[in-house]
Amino acid sequence: MSYDETLAARLRQVLPLREDLTELKMFGGLAFMLDGKMFIGIVRDELMVRVGAERYDEALSRPHVRPMDFTGRPMKGYVFVTPEGHRDVGAIAEWVDWSMEVAAALPRKKPAKARPRNPRV
Repeated sequence: MSYDETLAARLRQVLPLREDLTELKMFGGLAFMLDGKMFIGIVRDELMVRVGAERYDEALSRPHVRPMDFTGRPMKGYVFVTPEGHRDVGAIAEWVDWSMEVAAALPRKKPAKARPRNPRV
């Protein structure tokens, strides 16, 4: 599973230049993190957007939006936006603004605990 490179380039054009914004390949796609918290990404040719649990139903009421589902159970607070819903840069910018706002409001992530390299020792 790979991701749409053209969509990735369009998304990068909209994203602000910030030190706390990073890009990471995951799920066979591409994810963008704000201070270590995933807020938007690409899976195949769809945007994966963190919309928050409070506005999840609102996001689903929009055209070309469906629940994000990797495992057979939808992940509340995240949606997929099909290509018809992100054809223009304005639509992408709207999803970016929404998802960055949600991620910025989340509590700061705690650093991961170091795991031993060899758990048998």
